[in-house]
Amino acid sequence: MNLSTLLGILGSLLVFGSVIAFSSQNIDAFLNLPGLGIVVGGTIAATLMSYPFHEVMRVFRAGANAIREERYDVTLDLEEIVQVSRYWFSQNLRRIQDRLDQIRNPFLRTGIQLVIDDTPMDDVSDLLNWRMARLRAREQADAQMFRTMATYAPAFGMLGTLIGLINLLLTTENDDFTVIAVNLGIALITTFYGILLANLVFRPIAIKLERRTEERVVLMTMVLEGIMLMRKGRSPGYIRETLRSFMENHSDEIRQAAPNGEEEPDTDEPASGESTERR
Repeated sequence: MNLSTLLGILGSLLVFGSVIAFSSQNIDAFLNLPGLGIVVGGTIAATLMSYPFHEVMRVFRAGANAIREERYDVTLDLEEIVQVSRYWFSQNLRRIQDRLDQIRNPFLRTGIQLVIDDTPMDDVSDLLNWRMARLRAREQADAQMFRTMATYAPAFGMLGTLIGLINLLLTTENDDFTVIAVNLGIALITTFYGILLANLVFRPIAIKLERRTEERVVLMTMVLEGIMLMRKGRSPGYIRETLRSFMENHSDEIRQAAPNGEEEPDTDEPASGESTERR
């Protein structure tokens, strides 16, 4: 689990736990299984009605991956491109074939295979750009599903509130206060559950998926640039410096300047990982 997700979970538990503990005489009042069942069950049912079953199962796996710490090794991909370009520059195809089996990035491996197969440059660009577009569309669809669930959860929270109020009205003549309290609890707590799940679970996961997609697309763009330079016959040194400049310019574009005009130090750790596309 990455650090920001862990801090967010611990922070939310600390804040809500403290507020509930200090403001409520009975903490059990915030645990209402019928209300939680209405929100969670209704949200899942509506999602299944909106999307195919296999997409729903896939998006839950994507959500689990989103909260894990996932790093991408830009340096590894860059060095592999430069090393293969050396073999290509010297027309050592056998060494390229041996090196190809060791490359763990499937996007990079596909690009190099197209180059050594003497595929026309336009075809290489079209195929790799299509794979990038497909990845972006697939992962944006996953994020959109979580955003859809974030709209369903508060709606079913309000539905649970209406159910509780209706049942409460039917028991107003009942002298048993326990029955009244149960219905009133469902009426109040379901909206709480719906808002909490929407803004503390579904929407944050959607944002994390979108951020991860953008990072992956940037790295795939860097790989594509390296493949195209190799296909053009550029020297390994030229390819190395071009790709380094590409990633440095990208960092400059996303890094904010400090209020005093000085550039803020980049505290983010270098991205690392096995590949830019894991499918």
